[in-house]
Amino acid sequence: MIRFYFHPTPNPAKVALFLEEAGMVFETVPVDTSKGEQHSSAFRAVNPNGKVPAIVDTDGPDGAEVRVFDSTAILIYLAEKTRKFLGTPQDRPELLSWLLFLGTGLGPFSGQAVHFQYAAPEGLEYAVNRYRREVERHYQVLNDHLEGRVYIVGDTYTIADMSAWGWLDRAPRVLKGADEGLEQFPNLKRLFDTVDARPAVARAREIGKDHAFKKTSDEESKRALFPSNYPIA
Repeated sequence: MIRFYFHPTPNPAKVALFLEEAGMVFETVPVDTSKGEQHSSAFRAVNPNGKVPAIVDTDGPDGAEVRVFDSTAILIYLAEKTRKFLGTPQDRPELLSWLLFLGTGLGPFSGQAVHFQYAAPEGLEYAVNRYRREVERHYQVLNDHLEGRVYIVGDTYTIADMSAWGWLDRAPRVLKGADEGLEQFPNLKRLFDTVDARPAVARAREIGKDHAFKKTSDEESKRALFPSNYPIA
């Protein structure tokens, strides 16, 4: 069984989608990052980096219990475990390339764009512009790649599409001020709409709905989410 450490944010959403698509048996373990639960010693034993998502597979290689953290690593691990959504062997070089493009580029720049547009103090226009423009550049790279394609890699739906969906779902927030977020990237919008229409997406969106995650932004949540901004006590 998979223990899935979850908060309703883009990176955990990717893993939630895979679990639902693959029909895996899993237990959701809520981690309220606005309350700082990701910094507990119990969670740090699962992910030393103190971020969600993370999983524990109670039936890992040779039947041993294993942990996996980082959304891209989890997607690769689960896809290889189930032999689902990996494309063909010939697709693997492209699959790895686009997964890391999403995991180290589009995703982190999207997160920083959200931070500097909504959470950072006023007067940081350089940072706002830097991250917003890099998001747009990454969007354009993927939009160009998708010209004439239904999916990111090969001819079938893969974990690369799931990974992209997680952050594209937040495009209106990432691209602050844009009505829809993806209207200037038609191929990205088509990909997002294709994935978003899948029945597993609706199920993935329900994960964690029975838990009351903290939604207010106050001093506690800022210290929990951005601890490096504060001196070490």
